Amino acid sequence: MIVGVPREVKEAEHRVAIVPGGVEMLVKGGHQVYIEKGAGVGAGIPDSRFISAGAKIMPQAGDIWQMAEMIIKVKEPIASEYNLLKPRQILYTYLHLAAQPDLTEVLLDKEIAAIAYETIELDDHSLPLLTPMSEVAGRMAVQAGAQCLEKRSGGKGLLLGGVPGVRRGRVAIIGGGVAGINAAKVAIGLGAQVTILDINPARLSYLDDVFGNNINTLMSNPENISSAVQEADLVIGAVLVTGAKAPVLVSEEMIKTMEAGSVVVDVAIDQGGCFETSRATSHLEPVFELHGILHYCVANIPGGVPQTSTYAMTNVTMNYAQLLANSGLDRALAISRPLQRGLNTHNGVITHEAVAKSLPQVS
Repeated sequence: MIVGVPREVKEAEHRVAIVPGGVEMLVKGGHQVYIEKGAGVGAGIPDSRFISAGAKIMPQAGDIWQMAEMIIKVKEPIASEYNLLKPRQILYTYLHLAAQPDLTEVLLDKEIAAIAYETIELDDHSLPLLTPMSEVAGRMAVQAGAQCLEKRSGGKGLLLGGVPGVRRGRVAIIGGGVAGINAAKVAIGLGAQVTILDINPARLSYLDDVFGNNINTLMSNPENISSAVQEADLVIGAVLVTGAKAPVLVSEEMIKTMEAGSVVVDVAIDQGGCFETSRATSHLEPVFELHGILHYCVANIPGGVPQTSTYAMTNVTMNYAQLLANSGLDRALAISRPLQRGLNTHNGVITHEAVAKSLPQVS
């Protein structure tokens, strides 16, 4: 199979979808790998390392898109890439289609076999290709929030860990999944007072066992969310419904009750966001202020640490890429249930139920 890896063009996105070890794995399997010139530089991987592993470097992204039977990316194609998609091509990347109706229309029109990293799901309902990026995003959410709380950033001038004789910062984390638990680890490590809200009682029990008295756990419902948001210095939205648009759990009225200079970080912004006041931002302009509250809503948070993120991501994505290359699309889908669940569009049809429900105007 001819595999293409274009350079990411989303603003401030420096990750790359393959590392030299992945190239070597595919080439040894008899496949051709074409990578756009400079695609790995932002992640600390020069072209020479890809060449040594057996890849061919191409100067133009358009040539790669046209040659490749399968395109491997990090982030979903943006508008400038829509015309590069080749009909019936395999596209393997993070997609988040529930928040991308225009892209979904393009994928359907071109009958693209679009496989989303974030919806590849094991029988135990875990999301192995989303997990490492959720780990990174959860940890970075606290770092970003702590920086936003500094006065120079427009925040209230609060140190999350406090000092003896001065109160610690209060962090509320909505969602106790992978991103939420990693946010909690960092917030606790900084010395903050941490509350986690989740809708699953079993998950709350697990979090209580893991963290003990280092956290407060609350059932996620409108009353508890409202109270936690009002009291918090930093609120992290880390909710996830696989493949679907994120539920809006924090209303604008709740945001208005927060103390001026407080911060919200919407990790769910890739799926539309879980704060009513959220709108997607970028690493170049990550923060906006509304009602006196700083909003950090970067849609590709792990892209801020591309070396860590690239290797963490490819550790889990390459096995499925190899399966697709070795077996072809139809055979790979037939033998891999997780890959079947990852298929979002195929032959002009939305094939993932949650995506279809989130985009009734498209499906």
